[in-house]
Amino acid sequence: MGIEERYANVAAEVAAVCREAGRDPREVTVVAVSKTVGAAEVGEAVAGGARDFGENRPDGLVGKAAAYPQANWHFIGNIQSRRIPDIVGSAALVHSLFEERHARKIDEAAAAAGKVQDVLLEVNVSGEQSKGGLAPGDVPALLDVCGGLPHVRVRGLMTMAPQGDPDAACATFEGLARLHADLRARLDPDRAALFDGLSMGMSEDWREAVRAGATIVRIGRAVFDDAFEA
Repeated sequence: MGIEERYANVAAEVAAVCREAGRDPREVTVVAVSKTVGAAEVGEAVAGGARDFGENRPDGLVGKAAAYPQANWHFIGNIQSRRIPDIVGSAALVHSLFEERHARKIDEAAAAAGKVQDVLLEVNVSGEQSKGGLAPGDVPALLDVCGGLPHVRVRGLMTMAPQGDPDAACATFEGLARLHADLRARLDPDRAALFDGLSMGMSEDWREAVRAGATIVRIGRAVFDDAFEA
């Protein structure tokens, strides 16, 4: 099975799980995580219907976004200060903001680029030391900081669940959904309308994420790796 067919199958299954959960499939964006493949493979996914792609390194983001400017490019990796102008230049959405200093540098880079950069705040819901992100209790402070940055627009939250434990994944995703709802209720109507994103779920656990309310799932191996078994 080729990439084109695998992407189409993944998209169809995501839509089916949405319907089973009583959700409109149009509420969930599938981001094909292309960090392990080249531009040719991205082209195959495009042929299968993919429109959103995720990269975790600035060089990959810049190069592939230039090759496929018609796609929406997501930056999902660790943010390095010196590469922020490159990220801002190519990313429609940055998923991994959790430091105030990076928020301020994104604001500066976006101002220079003449854009408002959409971002998600990364939250370490599970508390794993190996993962980055804000503790849930620290999210409101950074959300407030970003509210004062004219070229940064916070569109929601992102998290990663512990691997290999479906129950822990469910708890993580449900925890992020509750936090998102609590924060959204505190925002003024205009900001709340834009604060609509929940990026959670990957190849192994996206089904649990969709059931918990994900609006973005980040799926790489199930699309690009022919050895992957769900």
